[in-house]
Amino acid sequence: MRSINLFRGATAVVVAALLTTAAGCSAESEAAAGSGGGSVLRVGAIGNANALSGPVGHHLRQGRLVPALAALGVTDVKVVTFPNGPDLNQALAAGELDLAVYGDTPALVAKGAGQPTRLIAQAQVGLDAGILAKKAGGPTSIAGLAGRKVAVQTGSYIHRYLLGALADARVEPAEVIHIYSSDVEAALERGDVDAAAVPIANVEALKAKGYPLIALASKEHPQYLGTSATVVTEKYLEKQPGIVAAWQDAQRAAVRAAKADWPGFLAYSVSINGFPPAIVEATTVAEQWPEEPFTERGLTLLAGTKQFLVEQKFVRKDFDLDEWTVRSAA
Repeated sequence: MRSINLFRGATAVVVAALLTTAAGCSAESEAAAGSGGGSVLRVGAIGNANALSGPVGHHLRQGRLVPALAALGVTDVKVVTFPNGPDLNQALAAGELDLAVYGDTPALVAKGAGQPTRLIAQAQVGLDAGILAKKAGGPTSIAGLAGRKVAVQTGSYIHRYLLGALADARVEPAEVIHIYSSDVEAALERGDVDAAAVPIANVEALKAKGYPLIALASKEHPQYLGTSATVVTEKYLEKQPGIVAAWQDAQRAAVRAAKADWPGFLAYSVSINGFPPAIVEATTVAEQWPEEPFTERGLTLLAGTKQFLVEQKFVRKDFDLDEWTVRSAA
């Protein structure tokens, strides 16, 4: 199945980037990483607005995150967004980021490839996704994906959901093609692919345009719901061990603030993600944003994702989640 090659290709990119990290770090990157004085915290995220999504992003927009990190000498937070997890992993491996907030799947793949990171939080738990078909002559079920072309943003939690759903149904598509979620509609409209797996907001947007929904992770495959991973590089952690407690405290405060002003938080989410307010309101679920950096449900989903990735050989080398995770007192 070509999906395996695509996922392993993303892993190979991480490995190649790791091998060139030492030679590729510029003096500017070294300075930005922080040396105990005033510094800019470089944060990677997924998106297209150079903005951090979720309550912590809202906290940053309101001017509350930087003061929460001031004791570390942080004077600014620079957010750089990437279209997909594998792209972010390249920047992380090249020493261009100090911290990243993205999907659990690319974070696990990178760690398994030797990426020197530590997990300090799961900001979001229960990320939903769905599979839609083209409007005319498309499949009507997961079983109908056999021998068909399916699009997905590879290396993402949506990709992991798609592969898990296909494996459970023992279905072999003709091809799994890498297409960014933002470009899926055009591919479906042209008939380049027969179906596509996309995040929940894209599901709602495409359903409204008449694309039939085949399956939804939260209904048919809740074990494949995604989580986000907040990771810090070991290099930055060594210099600033206080980042763990500071970031985790900031997440607690940010979630409390967002839930206390839900309309304001939704307005911020609308401003950065490009979807209409109605879709943002329908797909932004308060329960998906836990105050605590780690929850039993989040860690259970993470462990299941890692096991799947190891079994499918997408994680090159297995590792202990407890050893990867860093906790601090509340």
